[in-house]
Parts: sequence; C-alpha cells; structure tokens
Amino acid sequence: MDLQNKTIFITGASRGIGLAMALRFAADGANIVVAAKSDEPHNFLPGTIHDTVTAVEAAGGKGLAIKLDVRNEADINAAIVTAAEHFGGIDILVHNAGAYWLMPTAEFSTKRHDLVFDINERAYFLLAKAAYPYLCQSDNPHILGLAPPLDLNPVWFMNTSAYTVSKFAMSLYTLGWSKEWQAEGIAANTLWPRCGIYTPSAELHGGKELISEFRKPEIMADAAYEIVTSDSREFSGNHCIDDSFLYTRGYTDLEQYSMVPGNALVEDYMVPQDISRPPGVKLTANRLYDFTTGELLAGAKVGSINKSKLDKK
Repeated sequence: MDLQNKTIFITGASRGIGLAMALRFAADGANIVVAAKSDEPHNFLPGTIHDTVTAVEAAGGKGLAIKLDVRNEADINAAIVTAAEHFGGIDILVHNAGAYWLMPTAEFSTKRHDLVFDINERAYFLLAKAAYPYLCQSDNPHILGLAPPLDLNPVWFMNTSAYTVSKFAMSLYTLGWSKEWQAEGIAANTLWPRCGIYTPSAELHGGKELISEFRKPEIMADAAYEIVTSDSREFSGNHCIDDSFLYTRGYTDLEQYSMVPGNALVEDYMVPQDISRPPGVKLTANRLYDFTTGELLAGAKVGSINKSKLDKK
C-alpha cells in the first residue's frame, strides 16, 4: 500500500521532522497539507510552509500551504475544511507540531504550562475531532501523534511534569481513539524517537555539541511512512519507538540515519527501558538524569536546580 493521491494533513511541517515526513510521503505522489505558523521566514530558523510546498512538489507530490496556529480552535476547523475541499478529503492526520519546556514544577509558569498543553494535548484533540468526518470517508485512514509510549517511570515526570503529562495525554487519546473509532477503520498510533533527532530547533536550543550524537529526521519519516501505509484495520493502538519499529519492518541498516555514522547516540527522554534497542545501536550516557534512579548527573541543571547544589545538602 502506498500514498499515491492520499491527502495527508501535517502540522509543524515547515522544518525538521515534519518537513522530512512531508518529503517522504510526497515521494509516493501524495497530497501534502503543510499546516504551520511559519508563513514568513523566522529570525533564527530556516523554512516556511511555502518552502515545504515547493520541496513537496519537487519530490513528486502536491502541496497546499496553510498558515495555522494550532492553539486556535476556529483556525483548526477552518484549516481542515480548506484542506478537504482543496484535495477532496483527508486520509491521514499527523500532529507533529509540539512545544517542549523542561522546568521544575515550582518554577513552571502558568503561561508556559498552558502553552505546552495547548500545542500538544489540546491541539491533538481538536485536530482529530475536526478531521474525523473526513477520515471516515477514507479507505485507509490514520491518525499519528508524536508522543511517547505510556510508561509510569517517575523519572519521566521529575522536573518536567507539565510537558510529560501533555505528551502522555496524546498517547492516552491515541489509545482511546484506536478503540472508539475501530468500527470506522480509523487507525490511531504514536511515534517517538529513541535518540536525539537533528532539527534546526534542536540545534538552536541544545547547541551544536550534541549533533554528532543525533540521528537525522529521516528515521522518523521512514517510521511514519511504515505506520501510515499499514492497513488501518490491522495496525492501531500502537506506541512505536522509531528504530525498534523499523527493525521489525526489515530496516536493518540504522547507521544510515546517524549524523555521524558509527558514533554512539544520545538517548531521548521518555523511552521505556524495557523496549530493547535493535542490534548494533550504541547509546551515550544521558546528560541530565540517571533514567533508572532519577539522580541528577554531574554538570546537569534543571531550572535553578543543579548537581552541585544537591551535593552540598
């Protein structure tokens, strides 16, 4: 099953993972709805929705740029209608846009809390609700959210509870929709990276020193492709880790995705320890926590909390 003439609505596709997904889907001749805020060039980050449409069409697909702030319900509803009218329906919804903020609860502002919930949890709910009538008309409808597997390791909630809960809410919605909309044949799945993924935003906020331990966004694009080309009535309710999932689909050359082939990779947050990595995947030590004990590691800082202060107590 391929994506020829399928219409795929992707949020946050002006750069990074969303752009990589758009291009992977376009290679099949898909219709790509590029929905993001980046209508004009950003001061620090490359890419606009119009740039992505140009790249999509060069890759063999058809594109539609829609300026969208996913915090606005009316704008979401209008964008879904515009996309469906332009391409004659919607087959796949991908909520790639996301907000990330790592901060202890006592220091986490209400404004920042509302931002991560509005962009992660609330937008996912509103997008799925708006797209539902059109997905019901598709012969292989999919909803895909970028969210982690459900894992109640308390470490994931330490010093980042608002962000973690906003992402886990997406995973819970996905689990519910996989049953709620089973009769309609709508698949709902999530996808999450095992390792850091290179994006312009990751470089801007995390610095260049970790890039050699990151993977390219194409690993997420290939994993997303394998998910949304699966039979929607047979593959639903799954929380996928990119490399483990791809390995089960016959992708054994995972080095192709490394920014520097052969390097060990920095492990991402909220990856359950019981999901084994594929053979040959090497990981570096996390820079923030011991993911088993929750101990803040040497040199790590989260908000006003740092390792040196803890050691003095």
